[in-house]
Amino acid sequence: MSPRDPHAAFRAEVECYCASDPLPAMENLSRLTGIPAERLIRYVLVKYAASASDALLSMQPIVFGQMQAAIKKAEEEGSDEARLRAYETLRQIVSWLGLAGDNA
Repeated sequence: MSPRDPHAAFRAEVECYCASDPLPAMENLSRLTGIPAERLIRYVLVKYAASASDALLSMQPIVFGQMQAAIKKAEEEGSDEARLRAYETLRQIVSWLGLAGDNA
């Protein structure tokens, strides 16, 4: 994560999730249930947005892994500079998690 872009990790994650197209799954579910795909998409988005705390909890293992990786990298490098970079990464993650909780 860049100190200049506190949302760099989120931007990268968005890119990863945009690599696949959810529309075929929504169209299949639409055919199966008889519910228009547009309504299903709205349902998924509203349900996710309305359950911010549940969404945050479901992300915890990913975020926790990112935190562990930052610490491991710093410890393997073993320098004060590496530990400071890890601290900055952890600070940004905790800040981001706090913002997500404030919007719940």
